[in-house]
Amino acid sequence: MLEFISRMLGRESTSSKTVAKERLRLVLVHDRASISPAMLNRLREDLIKVISNYMEIDEAALEFNLLQDDKEVALVANIPVVKMKRDYASKTE
Repeated sequence: MLEFISRMLGRESTSSKTVAKERLRLVLVHDRASISPAMLNRLREDLIKVISNYMEIDEAALEFNLLQDDKEVALVANIPVVKMKRDYASKTE
């Protein structure tokens, strides 16, 4: 978890070695969490759809990952908000 925080704060370089290591780690987490890539993609799409009802988001900059330590798996989403939608109540009625 400390590695993730360091990466988010920009303290870790983004060398090809680091990128490859992160990709491998994500594959292993998906396997251990028993979540298929298709299921994870559907979850991502559903979250985007729901959040988009309330705010405009930058989908291109969205980060969506599963993180795992020894005992638990966490879903971590970094969703850049462009602006809030003030008329969301009228769309749901």
